Amino acid sequence: MIKAILTDIEGTTSSISFVKDVLFPYAYQEMENFLVQHFNNDFVYEQAKMVCELEGLKDGCQPRQIAEILREWIKCDRKLTPLKELQGMIWEKGYKNGDYQAHIYEDAYEKLTQWHQENIPIYIYSSGSVYAQKLFFGYSNYGNLLNLFSGFFDTNVGYKQEVDSYNLIAEKMEFKPEEILFLSDIEDEIISADKAGMKTIWVIRDEQQLPENKPYKIVRNFHEINF
Repeated sequence: MIKAILTDIEGTTSSISFVKDVLFPYAYQEMENFLVQHFNNDFVYEQAKMVCELEGLKDGCQPRQIAEILREWIKCDRKLTPLKELQGMIWEKGYKNGDYQAHIYEDAYEKLTQWHQENIPIYIYSSGSVYAQKLFFGYSNYGNLLNLFSGFFDTNVGYKQEVDSYNLIAEKMEFKPEEILFLSDIEDEIISADKAGMKTIWVIRDEQQLPENKPYKIVRNFHEINF
């Protein structure tokens, strides 16, 4: 019996194009100014140190050098924790200035609201930082939706294609894996969650032909999700 929902964001509850065409370019453009202005902030500095360590730079990085590295990571869609943390901090400015609103599909909004009203706990698992996730749902095209969610997980629990990440999330959610329904548009994530024992649904929103002979359920949108 399903007792809780765990869902991805990008491509699942929300349009990939909003992230790729709005959020990523905004962070790319603002990265250097943000680092120069906030390099003395302890948290920002810790993320910068992690960037240097991941790149094997031992002589100490300067803000502009780090910005160039992070811009390259953005172009390559690297899902590394320091990048995701810093992106979230940069995106806050855009949300609060009203430069954009996070996109939520209508069917996702309606189903998430329904499950919340039915007292089914809903959790988010995204490669974006928890901070960025809360901004996303706090400044959406349907307003502030944070009350719909019971918790948020990011790469601090592990990467999304690792089975152990889903085991740890189930432990933190305090549900058995088989009591959790995981929703994602990425097959490798579905496979990992399935191996951890979670129920899974692969959300394929584009118009491509649906794959056949897969061992898990596939839907086009949230209205097709039943359990």
